[in-house]
Amino acid sequence: MISMKRALVFIVMLAPLASILALSSPASARPASAVERSSAEIEWVWPIAAFRVTASFAAPAHAYGPGHRGLDIVPLDGNSVFAPAAGIVAFAGKVADRSLVTISHSDGFVTTLEPVSPTLVAGSVVDAGAPVGEVATGGHASLGTLHFGVRKAGVYINPLTLFEQIPRAVLLPCC
Repeated sequence: MISMKRALVFIVMLAPLASILALSSPASARPASAVERSSAEIEWVWPIAAFRVTASFAAPAHAYGPGHRGLDIVPLDGNSVFAPAAGIVAFAGKVADRSLVTISHSDGFVTTLEPVSPTLVAGSVVDAGAPVGEVATGGHASLGTLHFGVRKAGVYINPLTLFEQIPRAVLLPCC
C-alpha cells in the first residue's frame, strides 16, 4: 500500500516536469511570422496619419454595459486609413449602416476600424501602416470620424495602451 502511494506521488510530481520539457523542446520551436509575434514584439501605428481624438475609451462596468469601446478620431490631413499592426483582414464589408475593416493580429489582438470603405478583402495579409481604406460615413461617430476599437482575447481594451507615443493633450484657456 505504501509503495502504491509513493508511485502515485512520483507520477503526480513528474507529470508537470515532463510537460515543461515537452513544451520547451527544440522540436516545437519555430520562427514567428509577422502575424504570429507576441504582443511585446507587435509594432503598433496609428490608423490615421494626423488626427484629433474626439471621444476617448470608456470601459463598460460589465460585458454588456454602456461605454465607448474605442477611440473616435478625426483625420486632419486626408481620409486614408492604415492597418494599426501587421495581421490578416478578417472582415472587410458592410454591417448594418456602416462599412468596416476588422484585422486579426498576433497574440489575440483584433482591431476594428469604422466606418471605412475598404480597399482590401478578407484574407488579405497587411503590414503595420499598410493602407486598408478611406474614412466613410455611417455608424455612431460624427461625419468624417473614424472609430478605432481593439480587443485582446475578446475583451475591448483602451487603444492608447498599445502606443509608446500618446498624443499630447492641449490645454485650452478657460472662459
